Amino acid sequence: MSRPPNRGPSRSGPSRGPSRGGPPNRGGPPQQRFAPPPRPPEPEPGKAKEEAIELDGVITAVLAGTMFRVKLRNATGHEVLAHISGKMRKKFIRLVIGDAVKIEMSPYDMDKARIVYRIG
Repeated sequence: MSRPPNRGPSRSGPSRGPSRGGPPNRGGPPQQRFAPPPRPPEPEPGKAKEEAIELDGVITAVLAGTMFRVKLRNATGHEVLAHISGKMRKKFIRLVIGDAVKIEMSPYDMDKARIVYRIG
């Protein structure tokens, strides 16, 4: 019995053994495909981030979507729109009209606040 003559490589290319879909490992260190993003610079000890302003207030209205109207306990009686902080949501702290609360406000927007503590 004779073999058919060698007619060159087949359409699928030369056979290299079992293929795993990638280039063969040449024994070097593994290649890293993506570099991690650069870290943000560390804040300097003298420079502090803008601090939140802490105030006390009383809830005057309960709105949809866990939003509240809070009247501040200062001379002006300013009223702000406030939402519950994540820890209060997690612990299922309920708030009703008349509750005294501690809020945090950003110095950039004095009309919105975050409720961080229920006083009573």
